[in-house]
Amino acid sequence: MFTGIVEELGEVTAVENLGDAARFRLRGPVVTEGAQHGDSIAVNGVCLTVVDHEGDEFTADVMAETLERSSLGALAPGSRVNLERPTAVGARLGGHIVQGHVDGTGTIVERTPSEHWEIVRISLPAHLARYVVEKGSITVDGISLTVVDAGAEHFTVSLIPTTLALTTLGLKQPGDPVNLEVDVVAKYVERLLGDRIAGAGR
Repeated sequence: MFTGIVEELGEVTAVENLGDAARFRLRGPVVTEGAQHGDSIAVNGVCLTVVDHEGDEFTADVMAETLERSSLGALAPGSRVNLERPTAVGARLGGHIVQGHVDGTGTIVERTPSEHWEIVRISLPAHLARYVVEKGSITVDGISLTVVDAGAEHFTVSLIPTTLALTTLGLKQPGDPVNLEVDVVAKYVERLLGDRIAGAGR
């Protein structure tokens, strides 16, 4: 489990096309410290497994479904990525519960800067809109954020200078894709209530 608090802004150093998969090599001095084969690291919000690591770089395999469902397929050598290790049991939950299982992708629509923060509008796939609510949590490229406004096709988030400086959202421009993971609690509630309503109908 992750919390959506990005530990460092890493970099893709190599991408190997394996046909129905891809192998990524990524640089991240913080997340590779003490890393072992089989460990999990979230890359732009996608939970990946460490295949091997050397120095401050690690390698991870990404299957076709993940490439299609997320924006990882658009990464190339030199791309910057958000990196986070799983949270330790008993640690503070700084963001919210993040699984690293991307639900879909959105697109940066508009950026509106102000003196001390920036409002970013992001497109929202129709099948995810019901899970996104004003003042609720959403994960964008692995970053735990609070929804400012929620609509049927878009939502907005407000970014503080720290988020802009230390994550990919400080670099992305209108038209760029982002990975989205909605609050898993909302999905469980929907499933439980749906089963209950269906049972009452019977």
